[in-house]
Amino acid sequence: MANTYKMTIAGLERELPLCPLNDKIDIAAFVMFSDVELTVAAAEELLKKCGDFDIILTAESKGIPLAYEMARQCGKPYVVARKSIKLYMTDPISVKVKSITTANEQVLHLSAEKAAMIRGKRVLLLDDVISTGESLIALEKLVNAAGGSIAAEAAVLAEGDAADRDDIIFLEKLPLFFK
Repeated sequence: MANTYKMTIAGLERELPLCPLNDKIDIAAFVMFSDVELTVAAAEELLKKCGDFDIILTAESKGIPLAYEMARQCGKPYVVARKSIKLYMTDPISVKVKSITTANEQVLHLSAEKAAMIRGKRVLLLDDVISTGESLIALEKLVNAAGGSIAAEAAVLAEGDAADRDDIIFLEKLPLFFK
């Protein structure tokens, strides 16, 4: 059986599989997909900490269940920055991002319609895990390009050095595992 890291998140105990990031570091894989109980509990706890905002913005794809559940609980809309331009997207705004968990550089896109939802609004940037902060920087650029303002930046977990930041909201610290 693979090595795991046991932790409590939003009052729920979970075992996260350890996965090699490279030959020197393993990371604990936190995947909310299919874990409805954890998604609901984490959304509830984050909403208590996030303060006031008008709309939620997350990047495709791992933040989507959390963004949906937080939107459902607070009754505010959410927007997903897409990883590819879809046929229905008009005049997209695009920014590049390099995430620690993705091998290649990616691009995030907002259609003109989604950008209009953000314009003039206080936006909560949301992710499952904040590690290097690169995904947040890309979301910040999208919000700025769309004419919104950042209300707060939040995630369920802050990994490694991100846990030392005082400008993000998170529920638990997630360590890196050095070999």
